[in-house]
Formats: sequence, structure tokens, C-alpha cells
Amino acid sequence: MTETAEMIDPMTGEIIDQKELAEALLEQAREQGVSLLGPGGLLAGLTKNVLETALEAEITEHLGHERHGAAESGNVRNGTRSKTLFTEVGPVDIDVPRDRAGSFEPRIVKKRQRRLDGIDEVVLSLTARGLTTGEIAAHFDEVYGATVSKDTISRITEKVSEEMAEWANRPLDRVYPVVFIDAIHVKVRDGQVRNKPFYVVLGVTVNGERDILGIWAGDGGEGAKYWLGVLTEIKNRGVEDVCIAVCDGLKGLPEAITTVWEQATVQTCVIHLIRNTFRYAPRQHWDELSRDLKPVYTAPTEAAARERFADFEAKWATKYPAIGRLWRSAWAEFAPFLDWDAEIRRVICSTNAIESLNARYRRAVRARGHFPNDAAALKCLYLVTRSLDPTGQGRARWATRWKPALNAFAIAFEGRIN
Repeated sequence: MTETAEMIDPMTGEIIDQKELAEALLEQAREQGVSLLGPGGLLAGLTKNVLETALEAEITEHLGHERHGAAESGNVRNGTRSKTLFTEVGPVDIDVPRDRAGSFEPRIVKKRQRRLDGIDEVVLSLTARGLTTGEIAAHFDEVYGATVSKDTISRITEKVSEEMAEWANRPLDRVYPVVFIDAIHVKVRDGQVRNKPFYVVLGVTVNGERDILGIWAGDGGEGAKYWLGVLTEIKNRGVEDVCIAVCDGLKGLPEAITTVWEQATVQTCVIHLIRNTFRYAPRQHWDELSRDLKPVYTAPTEAAARERFADFEAKWATKYPAIGRLWRSAWAEFAPFLDWDAEIRRVICSTNAIESLNARYRRAVRARGHFPNDAAALKCLYLVTRSLDPTGQGRARWATRWKPALNAFAIAFEGRIN
């Protein structure tokens, strides 16, 4: 947890007890019948006083003399101009000081600035949660009693485009022990509304941190050429080696992976394989199927897994023959999983790495319904990405659990992840 910055009384130099100060202010608000938030509220009044005090200090520094002091430069104060500023506590009317020469450029509230920076972050946060511009405008009207146009909200979210471009082209680590490649389907209006896949590539760093390497839009017809372009882009950003690439039967992807990183092992996503198994059976048999499948993917060797799968097929092949075909067709990509140490299996089989991320994406996408184009969908997914794990607790947990796996990777891929 981060500690709140200490407040010091400028007169006595003593540290102010912020809890006592807050209680005193709330008691004063109750006595005066003043609300906490909204226009004319207690926090709005405090914000006005703080901003105007800061602006007064800025113009004093600019002019080089206090109010009514000697003006050595000849430039003096020239009254104030009123301005309504939108803040996290609602609209605040402030008086901005002016100078006679017109050379004063305030820093805390710049000329023509109508919002504090925190408001932009609120808009971006609400957008990341899937709210439309109309819903965000209604939220500000309801909570803050302020009118914010849809165009203003769109301009705020558009500001993130440059940041998104920098993020999409940032340098990456030299090596990733594990890379997950998965797709999230988003409704996009392209002539007509249709589902389009957006591919997310998530890497686990040598330090055990999850790093989203990028997001790419597809149209459902991607082949080896498409994937070669995506993976080459990742390689050009600094990724020289990938030990294990976990994916789920995307056409042309395994061939592209081994073309870009010759030593990489392509591993089918075991969780996806298990889930696809359930598609061919009614829910009443899912628990029994799960119990019978577990000996297959937890087998100590491939030979043992084949024996256990034969037992599985002997029981279920007559009822659900498609399940047997599914596993046999995926066996070549599934089998490498059985060669790994238990710690490596735990990492590449974990649903937490990619599923928790996809859950956040789906929540935002469902809330929006559909997007007008690919760019709007990418922007929404990026805003979700930048809002992940704000406290860093998730990264800390992963790093702690990563140490046993790192030892296993160091032995299995000796000399490649150092």
C-alpha cells in the first residue's frame, strides 16, 4: 500500500493530522448544510481555494513581487478572469489572475484548459469498462452535475491513439520463456455487423511478469503469411527467442512460429483442448468426461498418456466419436506438453495467464455491443490493457510463484533464457 503524502502546517511546521482535518471539514459541511460533491459542494470549494492559491503563487513568481509590491519590471497584476473548470469533484468556478503585459502562462491550469488531467483519466477508465460516449456523458451529468458533450469525450479518448501507437511499437525483451497466442471475437460494423477476431499475444518474461506484446485485428481468414507478418514484427521489436509458444489450432500459426524462432516448441493450449471436448457432449456428462480425461493430460509420459487415452476412447468412442477425432488430430501439438517438468506444465496449462485477460476484454466488448470499425475496437482493447493491475499486486504474485518454474525452464532450455 502506498502512504498518503504528509501535509505540513506552513505556520507551525507541524504535520497535520489529515483524518482530523477531514472530520473537521465534514462537521463544518453538516453544520452549514453543504453537500460533499457537486456544484457548491465542500470539495468543490476546497478545490477552488487550492487552485486559486496556486495560481496566485504562480503569478507572484512570474512578476517577481507580491500583491501591491514594488513592480521592478513594470509588469503588474491586471485583475482576474472567470473560468469554469471541470474537475473530479464537479464543475468549479475559479478566478485566474492576469498581468498587464499578457505574458503570464499559468502551469497548473493552462490557458484554454477546461478540464483537470484527472478527468481525462476518468473518461479513459470508463471507456475501458465498455461505456459508450453517451453513457459516459450521462454518468458525468448524474454524478457531477456537469454537462460533457459526446464530442469532448471522443476527443479525450482519441488522445490515447498516439500513446497506443507507441505501445504497439515499443522494444520487447530478448527472450520469452512462454508466449500465449489467443483470439477475442468482437462485433465490428464492416458494411454489416459481424464477428471479427482480434489476436492477443501475451508473453511471460524471464522475471515471471506477464507482458502483452500486442493486439492485432484479423478477418477470420488468416493463414501462414498473416502470422509470419505478425511474428516477424514481434521479432523486429527485439524478441530473439521464444521457448514455448502456446496456441489453439490457428491456421498457419505453428509453421510461422518455427520459421521465425527455429528452436521454439509449439504447444497446443491444453485448456482449450479440454474445453473443445465438452462441445461434443451434453452438460450432464461433463463431470464424468473431465474425470476420465485428467489421467491423459497428467500422465508422466506420452506412452502412458496414449494408454490412458485408449481407455478413454473405449468408454466414450461409441457415444461421442468426434471427441476421439479431436484429440487424435491435436495429438502432435499436445504431446510436447507431456515432456515438461510439472512446474513448466503448471505455467503453460494455467488458465489465469490468458483467461483473466480475456474476461476483462469480453466484459468491455459486451458492454459496447459493436464497434464502427477496427480502430475503435483496438482502442477499446488497448484501454482495457492499460488499466490492468493498477496496484501491481498481480505482477507481484506471479513473480513469487515463478521461481520454481524459472528453475525448470533454466534446466530444460539451458543457455537460452540467461
